[in-house]
Amino acid sequence: QVQLVESGGGLVQAGDSLRLSCAASGRTFSMYNIGWFRQAPGKEREFVAAITRGGGGTYYADSVKGRFTISRDNTKNLVYLQMNSLKFEDTAVYYCAADSGGFSYRTVVGPDSYEYWGQGTQVTVSS
Repeated sequence: QVQLVESGGGLVQAGDSLRLSCAASGRTFSMYNIGWFRQAPGKEREFVAAITRGGGGTYYADSVKGRFTISRDNTKNLVYLQMNSLKFEDTAVYYCAADSGGFSYRTVVGPDSYEYWGQGTQVTVSS
């Protein structure tokens, strides 16, 4: 079992940067692919980025490609989401999630693929 806790959210201006962290408990953290999702008010939860168990593979949503970078440090049980050039439309609650299954674009983009979720961290970008 894995417990996930997000941090690093806040209020920033458009064009600023933030780095979110996802801290995981449990000795089996390296067995899980990790995804970041976000949910804005009145909208469905949407995929942002995902990274493989070893960190060698990543996927990004088109809306964040080139601006966001996902990375992980398995020695520290941490996953990061570096967010640059933030836009108003990036405003949302950001969640990290863990998945013990396979890693393909079709599987990582769907919230139902993930077994464990954090509580979320709010990111607000003012225009």
